[in-house]
Amino acid sequence: QPENLQKNWLREFYQVVHTHKPHFMALHCQEFGGKNYEASMSHVDKFVKELLSSDAMKDYNRARVYLDENYKSQEHFTALGSFYFLHESLKNIYQFDFKAKKYKKVTGKEIYSDTLESTPMLEKEKFPQDYFPECKWSRKGFIRTRWCITDCAFDLVNIHLFHDASNLIAWETSPSVYSGIRHKALGYVLDRIIDQRFEKVSYFVFGDFNFRLDAKAVVETLCAKATMQTIRAADTNEVVKLIFRESDNDRKVMLQLEKKLFDYFNQDVFRDNNGTALLEFDRELSVFKDRLYELDISFPPSYPYSEDSSQGRQYMNTRCPAWCDRILMSHSAKELILKSENDEKIVIYDHIGPNVCMGDHKPVFLSFRIAAGAGKPIANVHKCCVVQ
Repeated sequence: QPENLQKNWLREFYQVVHTHKPHFMALHCQEFGGKNYEASMSHVDKFVKELLSSDAMKDYNRARVYLDENYKSQEHFTALGSFYFLHESLKNIYQFDFKAKKYKKVTGKEIYSDTLESTPMLEKEKFPQDYFPECKWSRKGFIRTRWCITDCAFDLVNIHLFHDASNLIAWETSPSVYSGIRHKALGYVLDRIIDQRFEKVSYFVFGDFNFRLDAKAVVETLCAKATMQTIRAADTNEVVKLIFRESDNDRKVMLQLEKKLFDYFNQDVFRDNNGTALLEFDRELSVFKDRLYELDISFPPSYPYSEDSSQGRQYMNTRCPAWCDRILMSHSAKELILKSENDEKIVIYDHIGPNVCMGDHKPVFLSFRIAAGAGKPIANVHKCCVVQ
């Protein structure tokens, strides 16, 4: 129901915009156009048109939209969409040209699609095929843009990392093989954005990291008092299903696990107190603690929500709920947003549309203020005043 979903999605999004009234806004989308991209193109165009012309966004008189729509190019297609909106009150904002290696003043509204490879205002890369051999044609990758506002320069990276292809394989080891693949890909992105080609600046990396809870530890905790039954395929003897039953209580089924089934009998465990009891199993970011910072999570797992428009709070029983969608930052970016120079610094990290169907992922957002000139001690960014 794309029309219905888009209406709900935009209404919730506009509500957040209205509440926080940002002067600069970045919206990062992944798997833009959905899995069946070719058939969904018209919906993508409607979404972009609505976003740029809506009454809710009328005070944003400049915009940059980057859509990777070149789905015929297996070599390059990432299905990423990056939107940037500038409020009319915001003066002196510049975007970096990676080819010319200089900042350019942002005016007007521009949309770039198809072959983003030829756009010097961004860097885009798809992860090598051998990173995730289980998938014949992965769309995972990243898009990077660089901005300078009131002498403060920063990178914004739209990222989509690899998913868990099988719950059964994810359950086998701790940490799972998929966790290792995501670790490798995220490390690749971080190395890329701080390499020697350009001046180092603060950065924010946000999108669908596909971070999952440690499946083995979660199952062992949720089913601590259960007995496990293994079901194998008759022809190959391969494990196709695990059934965890309570030892007493008429051997009630607590959890059924298949390649694409995670059916736990009590979903409240993922929702009560925003699921924070499960945060101890959210371990994938710990490898990067020296490189990345995240504010405390105070919202429930962002995936996988039901795509039934009448079930805005219900999780699908395909995967163990997890905080896939995140906003991470360099330690210099953390200093930028948490500096206590003025009392108005309110930082909010939350999700959008808690009670409404937003698709299988709930968007997350980060709202903060940057004091004028706050970036000067971090990097030699006053250079960006020498612009075209």
